[in-house]
Amino acid sequence: MRSKMTIMQKNTLFVADDPMGAAIYDYHKNGKADKLRVFSSCMEEDEIPVSELFRTFSEMPNLEQIALKMARGNILDVGGGSGCHSLSLKEMGKETLAIDISPLAVEVMRERGINAQVTNLYDESFSEKFDTILLLMNGSGIIGNLENMEHFFTRIRTLLNPGGCVLMDSSDLRYLFEEEDGSFSINLADEYYGQFDYQMQYKEIKGQPFDWLYIDFDTLSYYAEKYGFRVELAASGNHYDYLAKLSPIEDR
Repeated sequence: MRSKMTIMQKNTLFVADDPMGAAIYDYHKNGKADKLRVFSSCMEEDEIPVSELFRTFSEMPNLEQIALKMARGNILDVGGGSGCHSLSLKEMGKETLAIDISPLAVEVMRERGINAQVTNLYDESFSEKFDTILLLMNGSGIIGNLENMEHFFTRIRTLLNPGGCVLMDSSDLRYLFEEEDGSFSINLADEYYGQFDYQMQYKEIKGQPFDWLYIDFDTLSYYAEKYGFRVELAASGNHYDYLAKLSPIEDR
């Protein structure tokens, strides 16, 4: 069995292990890209349309638009990718730093005029402070699995200024288990239903398998409160998705 990594276990990527970065780079340079294929042991092969990674503000889902409007002060865009969120923030006149573990993605962002650097969120040598940390496009995925919750909240706290917050979107995947009568066939003895493993491929470039977390709002609230954060439902989407605002409780 191949071992899987969470994003927090990776430092930065080599080009040979960076299918998404290669796809972003191709699209930026050529205006088109081949299929960005996604594999998982939990579902059939899927595809990410690379053009969607370059969407404008008006093309973004409502939850992302709300998050960008809410962002204030010194902003950190985690997993910047092509830079679509940071570019929209820049157009709003907001100060943003985008980070990504992909050198190719960071190169593209810099060419698009975005302040970006190759950095892993969990690299403790990265110690700048922010007023808003953005985790979008199922931003909870970067946590990997529920076992990493304490590490995630501990790390995020060190990067926030007093009064700062995290804006993170996710989805409750219980709808995948919905029966015709409206009930849900979820086996509580199994691991949490929002934990997935993924692997991506672009052309001949195949990345390492990694863990990815979709989390329902109630479960997120439980862990946030456990590790000293207030959680607010900032907005709800049309299909079990939502935007959460996470703020550290300052006296902890």
